[in-house]
Amino acid sequence: MPLTMNREVFITCAVTGSGGTQDRSPHVPRSPREIAESAIDAARAGAAVVHCHVRDPETGTPSRSLDYYREVTERIREAEVDVVLNLTAGMGGDITFGSPEKPLPLNEAGTDLIGAAERVEHIKQCLPEICTLDCGTMNFAEADYVMTNTPGMLQAMGRMMTALGVKPEIEAFDTGHLWYAKQLVKDGVLDAPALVQLCMGVPWGAPDDLNTFMAMVNNVPDDWNFSAFSLGRNQMGYVAASVLAGGHVRVGLEDNLWLEKGVLATNAQLVERAAGIVERMGARVIGPQEVRDKLGLVKRAPAG
Repeated sequence: MPLTMNREVFITCAVTGSGGTQDRSPHVPRSPREIAESAIDAARAGAAVVHCHVRDPETGTPSRSLDYYREVTERIREAEVDVVLNLTAGMGGDITFGSPEKPLPLNEAGTDLIGAAERVEHIKQCLPEICTLDCGTMNFAEADYVMTNTPGMLQAMGRMMTALGVKPEIEAFDTGHLWYAKQLVKDGVLDAPALVQLCMGVPWGAPDDLNTFMAMVNNVPDDWNFSAFSLGRNQMGYVAASVLAGGHVRVGLEDNLWLEKGVLATNAQLVERAAGIVERMGARVIGPQEVRDKLGLVKRAPAG
């Protein structure tokens, strides 16, 4: 399939994820204030979209607190810098089994499994323009941990997101996730054209070699919009690869802590580096209002 380079590119900054990176860099934001400030800095650096998780301010561990999400949302929306808000809806699907010889009962300390409505409650309350929908179940790097998103769960969450007027960003960690995403559109659960994030190099999903990446790209319908990222040292390489393949880009401390060998990055520095790559390729970095126009997004105030 011939490549058609994208000439108008938006940058998403994944500000802070749910991984155990909180003690590996002082730049990983923990509190709602720090997360919002880092997102705002990323927007000033050229990110049109900021993708946010929340963390416990004291420990830095991942959280599902509605209060934290609401504070992050309000701080970002009150800033003088415009940006498209993208909140995760991936939390609450964690299963950690017992030992290989005795998988049940579950490891309660590592299991956080809740219903569809509860997983989407912060989306209902905060009304971001975009929220993520992890479009499948997969093994992660940990021995007994499974990220769980059943077809029934995805249908229920997808219908809620659509009814709220929040655009799902389909997180595809492998080709089967794209297959099911297309079924969700066919079934009327999600609206077309859909938005997809191709998640490369996440153990044990799609490896981030270029053959696999192009297999993912070739499974995205022509009228959909896609973005892509990879982890660690390959983050900036995938900025170039995604633009060349016709997509948009994602960078940020959720996926990579380093600006270069031995130098810990901030979110703003990663966005600046990505913007430089995009522009040197001859493409233009577009802003938040252009993203809203492209994706059909509506900026709204939180509920209540």
